[in-house]
Amino acid sequence: MPKEFTYRGHTVQQLMKLSSDEFIKLLPSRQRRSLTKGLTSEQRKFLEIIRERRQKGGPPPETHCRDLVIFPEMVDMTVSVHDGRAYIPLKVTPEMIGHYLGEFAPTNKKVIHGNPGIGASRASMYVPLK
Repeated sequence: MPKEFTYRGHTVQQLMKLSSDEFIKLLPSRQRRSLTKGLTSEQRKFLEIIRERRQKGGPPPETHCRDLVIFPEMVDMTVSVHDGRAYIPLKVTPEMIGHYLGEFAPTNKKVIHGNPGIGASRASMYVPLK
């Protein structure tokens, strides 16, 4: 039997029953400070869309709000987060609670340099061609 996930001693069902103020008190300091300042209008609209889609269903909501903290009500939903180029579908799991959405949609890839081609530089004339 798999162990049930708990966040700071609370199960996901208990977290969903908490008010937002009570949930904010459980978060680490950085997330707690950003949420006590209040949500931006864009973040507020996105949370309303999430609540609406949770009840009615529909396509996964898309957002540019990479700085939004993941709330318990987002668990088991798919959210599309923008990475600067495209929307990355993100399946929210209980382990993601308290993290930012942007942490799971990387904005850059590792640079992999290839071999120099013909005419790339003066040094490439000494590279043997196959």
